[in-house]
Amino acid sequence: MKDTMQQENEINLDSLPEPVDIENIIYSLMVNPNLSSINYFNDFSEAGISPDSIGDGDNDEIGLFDIDSTGASMALSTHAFHHHLQNDPQKATEILISRATRKMLCIGAQPIAISAFLYHINFADPNGQYIASGAKKGLENAAQKFKLKISDKKIRFDHFSGHGPVPPTIIISMVGMVQDKNKLTTHAFKQKGGNIFLIGRSVEDIGSSEYLEFYHGISDSPLPAYHIDDEIKIQEALQELHQLELLQSASPVGKGGLFFTLLRAAIPNGLGFDITTDAETRLDSFLFGEAMGRILIEVESEKEDDFVDFMTERKIPFFMLGHITKGEIRIDDKSFGYIDKMTSGI
Repeated sequence: MKDTMQQENEINLDSLPEPVDIENIIYSLMVNPNLSSINYFNDFSEAGISPDSIGDGDNDEIGLFDIDSTGASMALSTHAFHHHLQNDPQKATEILISRATRKMLCIGAQPIAISAFLYHINFADPNGQYIASGAKKGLENAAQKFKLKISDKKIRFDHFSGHGPVPPTIIISMVGMVQDKNKLTTHAFKQKGGNIFLIGRSVEDIGSSEYLEFYHGISDSPLPAYHIDDEIKIQEALQELHQLELLQSASPVGKGGLFFTLLRAAIPNGLGFDITTDAETRLDSFLFGEAMGRILIEVESEKEDDFVDFMTERKIPFFMLGHITKGEIRIDDKSFGYIDKMTSGI
């Protein structure tokens, strides 16, 4: 088993042929239930998970609760991760907390505190102790870097010895503050003609992605590309962009990669997108890779120069993707139909 895992871990991008037909990839991934957006806090319906729910809703998995009559609200989110928790628990935990922090900052909430829970580990086993120790280091390091308080200064555990094939998993809950919920920046595209930018660096990476696991059937691969210091710079810039009111919408590049982040942003208002990919990055990596430290944003045309000046001055990498359309989806001048095609008959 160990030999098999090692062999799978060594799989790299060069071992996979570059796809010719990305439309086939898109529609193959559309039926992946992991790419449906679920809000565990503000959606208590009994409806089942469906591809139709991709991108549905305004706050994209973050629950908002009014605190008082002043307009202040509390934001709550929960996130789970199991990739490579047995191999590199510290890095896996830092990635999870970085994702949660970036998502909350995208809407304009200020993350304050986190709690963590390790699930499906046997603490009496040396491997369980290794996971717990690494996860604790990752929790403390990420909390310090992102200026977060930790609930009880520790990770809670369950103590299973016979949990079967379920992999060890870390689950975190994050609490944030929203001073004025009327000023929140949702993930949904707002209007036709808006400019779409990608903040962060494009890299050749598909590690631990839904594309690699669901489409190629490779369930064990390296963690996604991640540098915590880059995360800090990008998240600090994101907070300033909110303060300067330069963002129409913002969402972290998450599950499914850039394409499905675009799709989740386009669906709520029935809009589309026309983008040009990075010629220096493989197409499947650019569209479906889940490398960390990237944010999809919408900027009004009249604020574009201010945004570009801000990003250039702070030396934050960014990429002009394209613009929002009335409903058509275009990638590198090829049409993939209209947004309603992506949400019907699946």
